[in-house]
Amino acid sequence: MKRFLSPPKAAHCRPLALVLISTSIIILLYLLVSLIVVFNYHIEGVPSASAPTTLDHIVFAIASTKSSWPKQKPLVDLWWKPLKTRGCIFLDAAVPVPVPVPSNENAYGGAASSSSVSPPLCVSQDASRFRYTYRNGPRSAVRIARIVSEAVNMSLPGVRWFVFGDDSTVFFPNNLVKTLSKYDHELWYYVGINSESFDQNRDFGFDMAYWGAGFALSSSLAKVLGKVLDSCLERYPHVFGSDGRIHSCLAELGVGLTREPGFHQMDLRGNVFGLLAAHPLAPLVSLHCCGETHPIFPNMTSFKALEHLLGAANIDSERILQQTVCYDRWFSWTISVSWGYAVKVFDHHIFMLDALRTQETFEPPWRKGRDHLSGAYTFNTRPLHPDPCRRSTIFFLDTAAAAASSGRNGIIKTKYRRFLPDNCTYDPLASPKKLEEITVLSKKLNLSTKQLQAPRRHCCDVVPSSAARKMEVLIRECEEDELIHMHA
Repeated sequence: MKRFLSPPKAAHCRPLALVLISTSIIILLYLLVSLIVVFNYHIEGVPSASAPTTLDHIVFAIASTKSSWPKQKPLVDLWWKPLKTRGCIFLDAAVPVPVPVPSNENAYGGAASSSSVSPPLCVSQDASRFRYTYRNGPRSAVRIARIVSEAVNMSLPGVRWFVFGDDSTVFFPNNLVKTLSKYDHELWYYVGINSESFDQNRDFGFDMAYWGAGFALSSSLAKVLGKVLDSCLERYPHVFGSDGRIHSCLAELGVGLTREPGFHQMDLRGNVFGLLAAHPLAPLVSLHCCGETHPIFPNMTSFKALEHLLGAANIDSERILQQTVCYDRWFSWTISVSWGYAVKVFDHHIFMLDALRTQETFEPPWRKGRDHLSGAYTFNTRPLHPDPCRRSTIFFLDTAAAAASSGRNGIIKTKYRRFLPDNCTYDPLASPKKLEEITVLSKKLNLSTKQLQAPRRHCCDVVPSSAARKMEVLIRECEEDELIHMHA
Protein backbone atom coordinates (compact mmCIF):
# COMPACT_ATOMS: atom_id res chain seq x y z
CA MET A 1 0.00 0.00 0.00
CA LYS A 2 2.87 2.38 0.71
CA ARG A 3 4.07 2.35 -2.86
CA PHE A 4 0.70 3.65 -4.06
CA LEU A 5 0.67 6.43 -1.44
CA SER A 6 4.12 7.78 -2.50
CA PRO A 7 4.16 9.85 -5.76
CA PRO A 8 6.58 8.73 -8.47
CA LYS A 9 10.03 10.43 -8.28
CA ALA A 10 9.83 11.43 -11.96
CA ALA A 11 6.85 13.61 -11.19
CA HIS A 12 9.01 15.73 -8.87
CA CYS A 13 11.97 16.03 -11.31
CA ARG A 14 10.08 16.85 -14.51
CA PRO A 15 9.45 20.61 -13.79
CA LEU A 16 13.06 21.11 -12.77
CA ALA A 17 14.32 19.40 -15.91
CA LEU A 18 12.09 21.56 -18.07
CA VAL A 19 13.47 24.70 -16.44
CA LEU A 20 17.06 23.57 -16.98
CA ILE A 21 16.41 22.67 -20.60
CA SER A 22 14.67 26.00 -21.29
CA THR A 23 17.48 27.97 -19.67
CA SER A 24 20.11 26.08 -21.65
CA ILE A 25 18.26 26.76 -24.91
CA ILE A 26 18.04 30.49 -24.12
CA ILE A 27 21.77 30.68 -23.30
CA LEU A 28 22.68 28.83 -26.48
CA LEU A 29 20.49 31.13 -28.57
CA TYR A 30 22.07 34.19 -26.93
CA LEU A 31 25.58 32.92 -27.63
CA LEU A 32 24.65 32.06 -31.21
CA VAL A 33 23.21 35.53 -31.87
CA SER A 34 26.28 37.16 -30.28
CA LEU A 35 28.62 35.15 -32.48
CA ILE A 36 26.63 36.09 -35.59
CA VAL A 37 26.76 39.81 -34.66
CA VAL A 38 30.50 39.72 -33.98
CA PHE A 39 31.15 37.77 -37.18
CA ASN A 40 29.16 40.22 -39.29
CA TYR A 41 30.83 43.16 -37.54
CA HIS A 42 34.31 41.99 -38.47
CA ILE A 43 33.66 40.82 -42.01
CA GLU A 44 32.40 44.31 -42.82
CA GLY A 45 35.93 45.56 -42.13
CA VAL A 46 35.12 47.68 -39.05
CA PRO A 47 37.88 47.58 -36.44
CA SER A 48 37.11 46.68 -32.86
CA ALA A 49 35.87 49.71 -31.01
CA SER A 50 38.06 51.09 -28.23
CA ALA A 51 37.34 53.83 -25.74
CA PRO A 52 37.66 57.26 -27.39
CA THR A 53 40.73 59.35 -26.59
CA THR A 54 40.22 61.78 -23.71
CA LEU A 55 42.36 64.24 -21.77
CA ASP A 56 43.13 61.41 -19.33
CA HIS A 57 45.08 59.67 -22.10
CA ILE A 58 47.47 62.61 -22.61
CA VAL A 59 50.58 63.49 -20.60
CA PHE A 60 52.00 67.02 -20.97
CA ALA A 61 55.72 67.65 -20.56
CA ILE A 62 56.39 71.39 -20.43
CA ALA A 63 59.89 72.88 -20.52
CA SER A 64 60.61 75.73 -18.12
CA THR A 65 63.34 77.05 -15.82
CA LYS A 66 63.62 78.04 -12.19
CA SER A 67 63.90 81.70 -13.16
CA SER A 68 61.11 81.82 -15.76
CA TRP A 69 58.49 79.66 -14.04
CA PRO A 70 57.23 82.30 -11.53
CA LYS A 71 56.51 84.64 -14.49
CA GLN A 72 55.11 81.96 -16.81
CA LYS A 73 52.95 80.06 -14.33
CA PRO A 74 49.85 82.29 -14.82
CA LEU A 75 50.02 81.61 -18.55
CA VAL A 76 50.11 77.84 -18.00
CA ASP A 77 47.29 78.15 -15.46
CA LEU A 78 45.10 79.58 -18.23
CA TRP A 79 44.87 76.20 -19.95
CA TRP A 80 46.03 73.61 -17.40
CA LYS A 81 42.97 71.97 -15.83
CA PRO A 82 43.71 71.12 -12.18
CA LEU A 83 43.05 67.50 -11.22
CA LYS A 84 42.31 66.69 -14.89
CA THR A 85 45.51 67.50 -16.78
CA ARG A 86 48.32 64.98 -16.33
CA GLY A 87 51.98 65.76 -16.72
CA CYS A 88 54.78 67.86 -15.31
CA ILE A 89 56.60 71.17 -15.66
CA PHE A 90 60.28 70.28 -16.11
CA LEU A 91 62.66 72.80 -14.49
CA ASP A 92 66.43 73.08 -14.45
CA ALA A 93 66.41 73.43 -10.65
CA ALA A 94 63.97 73.22 -7.77
CA VAL A 95 61.84 76.24 -6.84
CA PRO A 96 60.09 77.08 -3.57
CA VAL A 97 56.52 75.77 -3.31
CA PRO A 98 54.19 77.55 -3.67
CA VAL A 99 55.80 79.67 -6.37
CA PRO A 100 56.23 83.24 -5.11
CA VAL A 101 54.63 85.86 -7.34
CA PRO A 102 56.58 89.13 -7.23
CA SER A 103 53.51 91.38 -7.53
CA ASN A 104 49.78 91.27 -8.12
CA GLU A 105 50.40 91.23 -11.86
CA ASN A 106 52.13 88.60 -13.95
CA ALA A 107 54.66 89.08 -16.72
CA TYR A 108 51.91 89.66 -19.30
CA GLY A 109 50.08 92.38 -17.42
CA GLY A 110 47.24 90.25 -16.02
CA ALA A 111 46.21 89.44 -12.48
CA ALA A 112 48.40 86.91 -10.74
CA SER A 113 47.01 83.39 -10.72
CA SER A 114 45.15 82.32 -7.61
CA SER A 115 44.93 78.66 -8.60
CA SER A 116 45.19 76.51 -5.47
CA VAL A 117 46.27 73.47 -7.49
CA SER A 118 49.52 74.12 -9.33
CA PRO A 119 50.83 71.92 -12.14
CA PRO A 120 53.31 69.35 -10.79
CA LEU A 121 56.95 70.42 -10.94
CA CYS A 122 59.79 68.07 -11.89
CA VAL A 123 63.52 68.79 -11.88
CA SER A 124 65.28 67.58 -15.01
CA GLN A 125 68.20 65.19 -14.73
CA ASP A 126 71.74 66.47 -15.15
CA ALA A 127 72.62 66.60 -18.87
CA SER A 128 76.10 68.12 -18.54
CA ARG A 129 77.79 64.96 -19.86
CA PHE A 130 76.40 65.63 -23.34
CA ARG A 131 78.40 67.86 -25.65
CA TYR A 132 76.94 71.08 -27.11
CA THR A 133 78.93 72.80 -29.86
CA TYR A 134 76.48 75.19 -31.58
CA ARG A 135 78.16 78.58 -31.30
CA ASN A 136 76.27 81.00 -29.01
CA GLY A 137 73.33 78.57 -28.82
CA PRO A 138 71.38 77.57 -25.70
CA ARG A 139 73.03 74.62 -23.98
CA SER A 140 69.72 73.99 -22.22
CA ALA A 141 68.54 72.47 -25.52
CA VAL A 142 70.10 69.16 -24.45
CA ARG A 143 68.27 69.13 -21.11
CA ILE A 144 64.99 70.02 -22.77
CA ALA A 145 65.35 67.32 -25.42
CA ARG A 146 65.81 64.72 -22.69
CA ILE A 147 62.42 65.68 -21.25
CA VAL A 148 61.01 63.19 -23.76
CA SER A 149 62.66 60.22 -22.08
CA GLU A 150 62.02 61.63 -18.60
CA ALA A 151 58.30 61.96 -19.35
CA VAL A 152 58.16 58.38 -20.59
CA ASN A 153 60.04 57.18 -17.49
CA MET A 154 57.31 58.65 -15.27
CA SER A 155 55.48 55.40 -16.17
CA LEU A 156 52.01 56.87 -15.83
CA PRO A 157 49.22 54.37 -16.65
CA GLY A 158 46.88 54.56 -19.64
CA VAL A 159 48.97 57.02 -21.68
CA ARG A 160 48.22 57.25 -25.41
CA TRP A 161 50.00 60.50 -26.23
CA PHE A 162 52.88 62.57 -24.87
CA VAL A 163 52.61 66.29 -25.67
CA PHE A 164 55.59 68.64 -25.37
CA GLY A 165 55.77 72.43 -25.29
CA ASP A 166 57.25 75.49 -23.61
CA ASP A 167 55.97 77.38 -20.58
CA SER A 168 54.98 80.03 -23.15
CA THR A 169 52.84 77.59 -25.16
CA VAL A 170 49.09 78.01 -24.68
CA PHE A 171 47.26 74.78 -25.45
CA PHE A 172 43.57 74.32 -26.18
CA PRO A 173 43.17 70.91 -24.51
CA ASN A 174 39.75 69.94 -25.91
CA ASN A 175 40.89 70.65 -29.45
CA LEU A 176 44.15 68.80 -28.85
CA VAL A 177 42.17 65.73 -27.78
CA LYS A 178 39.93 66.03 -30.82
CA THR A 179 42.88 66.39 -33.18
CA LEU A 180 44.81 63.43 -31.78
CA SER A 181 41.68 61.26 -31.81
CA LYS A 182 42.07 61.01 -35.60
CA TYR A 183 45.19 58.91 -35.16
CA ASP A 184 45.88 55.42 -33.83
CA HIS A 185 48.14 55.86 -30.81
CA GLU A 186 49.43 52.31 -31.24
CA LEU A 187 51.15 53.41 -34.46
CA TRP A 188 54.19 55.69 -34.60
CA TYR A 189 53.09 59.31 -34.95
CA TYR A 190 55.08 62.54 -34.67
CA VAL A 191 52.44 65.30 -34.86
CA GLY A 192 53.12 69.03 -34.99
CA ILE A 193 53.90 71.93 -37.30
CA ASN A 194 56.89 73.85 -38.63
CA SER A 195 57.44 77.62 -38.48
CA GLU A 196 55.36 80.25 -40.26
CA SER A 197 58.61 81.84 -41.40
CA PHE A 198 60.36 80.55 -44.53
CA ASP A 199 63.64 81.84 -43.14
CA GLN A 200 63.28 79.85 -39.91
CA ASN A 201 62.39 76.67 -41.77
CA ARG A 202 65.28 77.14 -44.17
CA ASP A 203 67.69 77.28 -41.23
CA PHE A 204 66.20 74.65 -38.93
CA GLY A 205 63.97 72.40 -41.02
CA PHE A 206 60.73 72.41 -43.00
CA ASP A 207 59.78 68.96 -41.75
CA MET A 208 60.47 69.54 -38.05
CA ALA A 209 57.84 70.10 -35.36
CA TYR A 210 58.79 73.27 -33.47
CA TRP A 211 58.84 72.94 -29.69
CA GLY A 212 57.24 76.34 -29.09
CA ALA A 213 54.16 75.34 -31.07
CA GLY A 214 54.04 72.06 -29.18
CA PHE A 215 54.06 68.59 -30.67
CA ALA A 216 52.73 65.14 -29.84
CA LEU A 217 54.28 61.68 -29.89
CA SER A 218 52.15 58.55 -29.79
CA SER A 219 52.98 56.51 -26.72
CA SER A 220 54.25 53.62 -28.80
CA LEU A 221 56.77 55.91 -30.53
CA ALA A 222 57.69 57.86 -27.39
CA LYS A 223 58.61 54.68 -25.51
CA VAL A 224 61.00 53.58 -28.26
CA LEU A 225 62.47 57.06 -28.64
CA GLY A 226 62.99 57.25 -24.88
CA LYS A 227 65.13 54.11 -25.00
CA VAL A 228 67.47 55.33 -27.74
CA LEU A 229 67.47 59.10 -27.13
CA ASP A 230 70.69 59.39 -25.13
CA SER A 231 72.74 57.41 -27.64
CA CYS A 232 71.25 59.52 -30.42
CA LEU A 233 72.00 62.84 -28.70
CA GLU A 234 75.70 62.00 -28.71
CA ARG A 235 75.71 62.37 -32.51
CA TYR A 236 74.10 65.83 -32.62
CA PRO A 237 76.12 68.27 -30.47
CA HIS A 238 76.14 70.70 -33.42
CA VAL A 239 72.33 71.05 -33.61
CA PHE A 240 70.86 74.33 -32.31
CA GLY A 241 67.69 73.45 -30.39
CA SER A 242 65.88 70.72 -28.51
CA ASP A 243 63.30 70.26 -31.27
CA GLY A 244 66.12 69.79 -33.80
CA ARG A 245 67.56 67.00 -31.68
CA ILE A 246 64.22 65.22 -31.41
CA HIS A 247 63.70 65.63 -35.14
CA SER A 248 67.15 64.17 -35.87
CA CYS A 249 66.59 61.14 -33.65
CA LEU A 250 63.14 60.48 -35.12
CA ALA A 251 64.67 60.64 -38.58
CA GLU A 252 67.07 57.88 -37.51
CA LEU A 253 64.04 55.85 -36.43
CA GLY A 254 62.56 56.42 -39.87
CA VAL A 255 59.63 58.57 -38.68
CA GLY A 256 58.47 61.72 -40.48
CA LEU A 257 56.33 64.63 -39.36
CA THR A 258 52.53 64.48 -39.54
CA ARG A 259 51.55 68.13 -39.99
CA GLU A 260 48.59 69.55 -38.06
CA PRO A 261 47.93 73.23 -38.90
CA GLY A 262 46.17 73.85 -35.58
CA PHE A 263 49.58 74.11 -33.86
CA HIS A 264 51.15 77.59 -34.10
CA GLN A 265 54.81 78.46 -33.53
CA MET A 266 54.07 82.19 -34.01
CA ASP A 267 57.47 83.13 -35.43
CA LEU A 268 56.17 86.60 -36.28
CA ARG A 269 56.53 90.14 -34.98
CA GLY A 270 53.95 92.81 -34.32
CA ASN A 271 50.23 92.48 -35.01
CA VAL A 272 49.24 88.85 -35.70
CA PHE A 273 45.61 89.73 -36.42
CA GLY A 274 45.93 88.68 -40.06
CA LEU A 275 47.10 85.19 -39.11
CA LEU A 276 44.40 84.55 -36.51
CA ALA A 277 41.61 85.96 -38.68
CA ALA A 278 42.46 83.48 -41.46
CA HIS A 279 42.94 80.31 -39.45
CA PRO A 280 43.32 77.03 -41.36
CA LEU A 281 40.36 74.66 -41.61
CA ALA A 282 41.37 72.74 -38.47
CA PRO A 283 40.77 73.06 -34.71
CA LEU A 284 43.00 75.57 -32.92
CA VAL A 285 45.43 73.46 -30.87
CA SER A 286 48.10 75.88 -29.62
CA LEU A 287 49.51 79.40 -29.69
CA HIS A 288 53.10 80.19 -28.79
CA CYS A 289 52.90 83.36 -26.72
CA CYS A 290 53.84 86.12 -26.71
CA GLY A 291 57.39 86.87 -27.80
CA GLU A 292 57.56 89.78 -30.22
CA THR A 293 53.82 89.94 -30.89
CA HIS A 294 51.26 92.50 -29.78
CA PRO A 295 48.18 91.63 -27.68
CA ILE A 296 45.66 89.86 -29.92
CA PHE A 297 42.80 92.16 -28.81
CA PRO A 298 43.07 95.98 -28.74
CA ASN A 299 43.18 97.85 -25.45
CA MET A 300 44.13 94.72 -23.48
CA THR A 301 47.32 93.27 -22.08
CA SER A 302 48.61 90.09 -23.72
CA PHE A 303 47.39 88.03 -20.77
CA LYS A 304 43.91 89.56 -20.72
CA ALA A 305 43.62 89.14 -24.48
CA LEU A 306 44.44 85.42 -24.27
CA GLU A 307 42.04 85.07 -21.36
CA HIS A 308 39.33 86.70 -23.50
CA LEU A 309 39.97 84.28 -26.37
CA LEU A 310 39.97 81.27 -24.05
CA GLY A 311 36.65 82.46 -22.63
CA ALA A 312 35.06 82.03 -26.04
CA ALA A 313 36.89 78.72 -26.52
CA ASN A 314 35.35 77.42 -23.30
CA ILE A 315 31.92 77.94 -24.86
CA ASP A 316 32.69 76.35 -28.24
CA SER A 317 36.29 75.17 -28.45
CA GLU A 318 36.03 73.48 -31.84
CA ARG A 319 34.67 76.60 -33.54
CA ILE A 320 37.22 79.04 -32.11
CA LEU A 321 38.95 81.00 -34.93
CA GLN A 322 37.13 78.98 -37.61
CA GLN A 323 36.65 81.26 -40.63
CA THR A 324 33.32 81.57 -42.40
CA VAL A 325 32.62 83.86 -45.36
CA CYS A 326 29.32 85.20 -46.68
CA TYR A 327 28.14 87.99 -48.95
CA ASP A 328 25.63 90.76 -48.36
CA ARG A 329 23.54 91.24 -51.53
CA TRP A 330 22.07 94.60 -50.58
CA PHE A 331 25.30 96.52 -49.94
CA SER A 332 27.68 94.23 -51.90
CA TRP A 333 29.76 93.66 -48.78
CA THR A 334 31.96 90.65 -48.03
CA ILE A 335 31.80 89.38 -44.42
CA SER A 336 34.53 87.16 -42.97
CA VAL A 337 33.86 85.74 -39.50
CA SER A 338 36.71 84.35 -37.41
CA TRP A 339 34.51 82.90 -34.69
CA GLY A 340 35.30 83.95 -31.14
CA TYR A 341 37.84 86.53 -32.31
CA ALA A 342 36.86 89.04 -34.97
CA VAL A 343 34.68 89.88 -37.99
CA LYS A 344 36.03 91.67 -41.06
CA VAL A 345 33.65 93.48 -43.40
CA PHE A 346 34.89 94.59 -46.82
CA ASP A 347 32.98 97.39 -48.51
CA HIS A 348 32.89 95.43 -51.80
CA HIS A 349 32.66 91.87 -52.99
CA ILE A 350 35.92 89.91 -53.17
CA PHE A 351 36.54 86.38 -54.37
CA MET A 352 36.43 83.58 -51.82
CA LEU A 353 40.14 82.76 -52.12
CA ASP A 354 41.04 86.42 -51.56
CA ALA A 355 38.86 86.49 -48.46
CA LEU A 356 40.69 83.44 -47.10
CA ARG A 357 44.18 84.79 -47.67
CA THR A 358 46.15 85.97 -44.65
CA GLN A 359 46.56 89.72 -44.47
CA GLU A 360 50.14 90.79 -43.75
CA THR A 361 49.48 92.69 -40.55
CA PHE A 362 52.75 91.28 -39.10
CA GLU A 363 56.45 91.26 -39.92
CA PRO A 364 59.04 88.47 -40.25
CA PRO A 365 60.54 87.30 -36.94
CA TRP A 366 64.09 88.62 -37.36
CA ARG A 367 67.00 89.10 -39.73
CA LYS A 368 64.79 91.11 -42.03
CA GLY A 369 66.55 92.01 -45.24
CA ARG A 370 68.94 89.06 -45.17
CA ASP A 371 67.77 88.26 -48.71
CA HIS A 372 64.62 88.48 -50.80
CA LEU A 373 63.16 85.39 -49.05
CA SER A 374 63.50 86.70 -45.49
CA GLY A 375 59.95 88.07 -45.65
CA ALA A 376 58.42 84.91 -47.11
CA TYR A 377 55.91 82.76 -45.25
CA THR A 378 54.60 79.22 -45.49
CA PHE A 379 51.04 80.32 -46.33
CA ASN A 380 49.35 82.60 -48.84
CA THR A 381 49.33 86.28 -47.92
CA ARG A 382 48.06 89.54 -49.33
CA PRO A 383 49.33 93.02 -48.48
CA LEU A 384 47.42 95.56 -46.43
CA HIS A 385 46.18 98.72 -48.09
CA PRO A 386 48.59 101.52 -47.12
CA ASP A 387 45.67 103.71 -46.00
CA PRO A 388 44.16 102.26 -42.76
CA CYS A 389 40.83 103.95 -43.51
CA ARG A 390 40.46 102.00 -46.76
CA ARG A 391 41.01 98.60 -45.21
CA SER A 392 38.22 96.26 -44.14
CA THR A 393 36.24 97.30 -41.08
CA ILE A 394 37.16 95.15 -38.08
CA PHE A 395 34.86 94.11 -35.24
CA PHE A 396 36.49 92.40 -32.24
CA LEU A 397 34.80 89.94 -29.89
CA ASP A 398 32.93 91.63 -27.08
CA THR A 399 30.81 88.89 -25.48
CA ALA A 400 30.00 85.22 -25.98
CA ALA A 401 26.98 83.51 -24.47
CA ALA A 402 25.94 79.87 -24.48
CA ALA A 403 22.40 78.74 -25.26
CA ALA A 404 21.21 78.92 -21.66
CA SER A 405 21.69 82.67 -21.58
CA SER A 406 21.18 83.51 -25.24
CA GLY A 407 17.44 83.07 -25.18
CA ARG A 408 17.39 80.75 -28.18
CA ASN A 409 17.39 76.98 -27.86
CA GLY A 410 20.70 75.47 -28.95
CA ILE A 411 22.09 78.78 -30.23
CA ILE A 412 25.36 80.42 -29.19
CA LYS A 413 25.46 84.18 -29.56
CA THR A 414 28.68 86.15 -29.94
CA LYS A 415 28.83 89.93 -30.25
CA TYR A 416 31.60 91.90 -31.93
CA ARG A 417 32.26 95.65 -31.49
CA ARG A 418 33.66 97.95 -34.16
CA PHE A 419 37.28 99.02 -33.97
CA LEU A 420 38.05 102.04 -36.15
CA PRO A 421 41.37 103.78 -36.82
CA ASP A 422 41.47 107.42 -35.80
CA ASN A 423 40.26 110.21 -38.14
CA CYS A 424 38.54 108.02 -40.72
CA THR A 425 35.67 109.50 -42.71
CA TYR A 426 33.12 107.29 -44.49
CA ASP A 427 29.78 107.20 -46.28
CA PRO A 428 27.18 106.98 -43.48
CA LEU A 429 24.73 105.17 -45.78
CA ALA A 430 26.79 102.60 -47.71
CA SER A 431 29.99 102.01 -45.75
CA PRO A 432 30.28 99.06 -43.30
CA LYS A 433 32.01 101.51 -40.97
CA LYS A 434 28.55 102.76 -40.06
CA LEU A 435 27.97 99.49 -38.20
CA GLU A 436 28.68 99.49 -34.49
CA GLU A 437 27.96 95.88 -33.61
CA ILE A 438 27.72 92.49 -35.31
CA THR A 439 25.95 89.54 -33.70
CA VAL A 440 26.86 86.03 -34.86
CA LEU A 441 24.53 83.10 -34.19
CA SER A 442 25.78 79.53 -34.38
CA LYS A 443 25.33 76.07 -32.94
CA LYS A 444 27.99 74.32 -30.90
CA LEU A 445 30.41 72.55 -33.20
CA ASN A 446 31.00 68.87 -32.54
CA LEU A 447 33.03 67.38 -35.36
CA SER A 448 33.10 63.64 -35.97
CA THR A 449 36.31 61.82 -36.84
CA LYS A 450 35.26 61.73 -40.49
CA GLN A 451 34.60 65.48 -40.48
CA LEU A 452 38.05 66.05 -38.99
CA GLN A 453 39.63 63.88 -41.64
CA ALA A 454 37.74 65.57 -44.48
CA PRO A 455 36.81 69.05 -43.16
CA ARG A 456 34.43 71.41 -44.91
CA ARG A 457 33.98 75.08 -44.16
CA HIS A 458 30.57 76.24 -42.89
CA CYS A 459 28.37 78.77 -44.67
CA CYS A 460 26.73 81.87 -43.27
CA ASP A 461 23.84 84.20 -44.04
CA VAL A 462 23.31 87.89 -43.35
CA VAL A 463 20.03 88.05 -41.47
CA PRO A 464 17.73 91.01 -42.27
CA SER A 465 17.81 93.58 -39.50
CA SER A 466 15.78 96.69 -38.79
CA ALA A 467 18.66 98.28 -36.88
CA ALA A 468 20.74 100.52 -39.13
CA ARG A 469 23.92 100.19 -37.08
CA LYS A 470 23.75 96.48 -36.33
CA MET A 471 24.19 93.34 -38.38
CA GLU A 472 23.24 89.75 -37.60
CA VAL A 473 24.98 86.75 -39.17
CA LEU A 474 23.87 83.13 -38.94
CA ILE A 475 26.47 80.36 -39.32
CA ARG A 476 25.20 77.00 -40.57
CA GLU A 477 26.29 73.87 -42.38
CA CYS A 478 26.40 74.30 -46.15
CA GLU A 479 24.01 72.43 -48.40
CA GLU A 480 25.55 69.56 -50.34
CA ASP A 481 26.08 71.46 -53.58
CA GLU A 482 26.15 75.00 -52.12
CA LEU A 483 28.83 77.39 -53.32
CA ILE A 484 30.20 80.28 -51.26
CA HIS A 485 30.53 82.98 -53.91
CA MET A 486 29.97 86.67 -54.47
CA HIS A 487 26.79 87.79 -56.20
CA ALA A 488 26.62 89.66 -59.48
